[in-house]
Amino acid sequence: MELDPDDIFKDDEDDPDSEFYQQRESSKEFVVYLVDASPKMFSSTCPSEDGKEETHFHIAISCIAQSLKTQIINRSYDEVAICFFNTREKKNLQDLNAAFVFNVAEREYLDRPTARLIKDIDCIEESFMKDIGSQYGIVSGSRENSLYNALWIAQALLRKGSAKTADKRILLFTNEDDPFVSIKGVAKADMTRTTLQRAKDAQDLGISIELLPLSQTDEEFNVSLFYSDLIGLEGDELAQFMPSAGQKLQDMKDQLRKRMFTKRIVRRITLSIANGLSIELNTYALIRPTMPGAITWLDSVTNRPLKTERSFICADTGALMQEPAKRYQPYKNDNIMLSVEELSEIKRVSTGHLHLLGFKPLSCLKDYHNMRPSTFIFPSDKEVIGSTCIFIALLRSMVRLKRTSRPQLVALVAQDEIISAGGQVEPPGMHMIYLPYSDDVRHIHSNTNAGATRATDDQIKRAASLIKRIDLKDFSVFQFANPGLQRHYAILQALALDEDDIPEINDETLPDEEGMARPGVVKAVEEFKLSVYGDDYDEESDMGNGKASDASKKRKTAAENAVKESANYNWPDLADNGQLKDLTVTELKYYLTAYNLPVTGKKEVLISRILTHLGKQRRAELWR
Repeated sequence: MELDPDDIFKDDEDDPDSEFYQQRESSKEFVVYLVDASPKMFSSTCPSEDGKEETHFHIAISCIAQSLKTQIINRSYDEVAICFFNTREKKNLQDLNAAFVFNVAEREYLDRPTARLIKDIDCIEESFMKDIGSQYGIVSGSRENSLYNALWIAQALLRKGSAKTADKRILLFTNEDDPFVSIKGVAKADMTRTTLQRAKDAQDLGISIELLPLSQTDEEFNVSLFYSDLIGLEGDELAQFMPSAGQKLQDMKDQLRKRMFTKRIVRRITLSIANGLSIELNTYALIRPTMPGAITWLDSVTNRPLKTERSFICADTGALMQEPAKRYQPYKNDNIMLSVEELSEIKRVSTGHLHLLGFKPLSCLKDYHNMRPSTFIFPSDKEVIGSTCIFIALLRSMVRLKRTSRPQLVALVAQDEIISAGGQVEPPGMHMIYLPYSDDVRHIHSNTNAGATRATDDQIKRAASLIKRIDLKDFSVFQFANPGLQRHYAILQALALDEDDIPEINDETLPDEEGMARPGVVKAVEEFKLSVYGDDYDEESDMGNGKASDASKKRKTAAENAVKESANYNWPDLADNGQLKDLTVTELKYYLTAYNLPVTGKKEVLISRILTHLGKQRRAELWR
């Protein structure tokens, strides 16, 4: 097998289609939802978005269902479990009272979320009182401690996996700020102590406990009564904890979303500062492009995932190759054979550590130096004790003034902590900017033709005025969702949950017609057009008689040819009969070009795009 040098020295992380790229960015996550099912959760209400009163139990269930719908798309390999406490019935491996682990068929207690689980949890309120029941699990005169039991069950469920390769979390929903309010004296102190110790034991095993409180309409959840000790809040953390965020359903969903989608470690690297002085760093991907989920091939009869295997056949004998194939590199008249181990050794041209080369002013770092999304780094004391102290000293000094298979120059840009009234806005740390190689930078060649048309000072002034008028204040890419992906996931959800209606998607990328119609913007546009084109400019005439460049002529010719070729196919019939997969990529692009659709992507992506445009979304997903 002949070597492809570009393929050999390509970094795995640079290939967005690879499974390595998609899953290495974060570790697996195990989550147990603990939901208080006491009568107080059913009797307490708060207003929802439409003004109706919703029980706290309904809010908790809605948040979990919404979270699972999002998680099954974004992080389908994470695993979850749902446990209710203060219940009449019991169902758990420890056979503890007042605790019920909810599950569905063909699924372990802690497992990946399924469509069946989401459907059943979404409508559990209808049968909850009959099948599971609600009662107070902590009452005077009884030694039963339902909260202790729930924490024990959650800890047992989270024994699965290693803390080094998985993040383990407990999310606790309740509206009772003092679970032992009905207990007095020594009994209360003893139950409080044992419950806090159970929580500490879980935290010592690497399990984090998150509290999602629901406040009464006329009484705020007082976290300092008990739960501040359970989750370890003190000082500023206690003052900044905002239990009132759970008063409304949407606020509660937003709070859960923030806690569910925490930044996860991409990888751990070592920063060599000087000879003999190194610290350990965790790296985080703050922003990455969102991709549709990978296609899974299913058996047409059983609907189970298929396992793909590849075998090599000898060209001379036709026999299956038992030994791993070797690659070769032609050199003169010989083929130099290389094993997999030798190829790996060839690629390993650097240690994979960061080496501090020196310091430069931030002004030396240009916008065009940023070749790909930066990585945020933060110290870790897990392997190298004292990393945090050295990192803080280095960070403060800079404020005052990956593992890769190839050497890479990077710039570390210090970021100081930013705190507002609502808490921490930006954490202290550093951004790792990946710098370009010399051949990555393209220099602009200015037009030296003296007769070239140049903008006048008035035209530049009008253009600057126009840009200032339509400039988006405090713009962030997080303000706009990808409408194509949103619709893609909405269709997936409708198919998986057998929903009749597909949710309407608000396309936030469309032009703001209302904003563009403001008098100030209209005036700036007209002044710019007048400055550039003059009074006698006829836009429609110019569009018809303007001279097209060679490139535009070629594009126009290609589009016209695509329209002609596309007319030779009965696209709706091909889609209905599932015959689009029999066409070549070139034939599929005839349709896409004819309707001015993107032509990038693999064959299955092109087919999905055609089916979506034809209004065959459901068939598109079934075909997948």
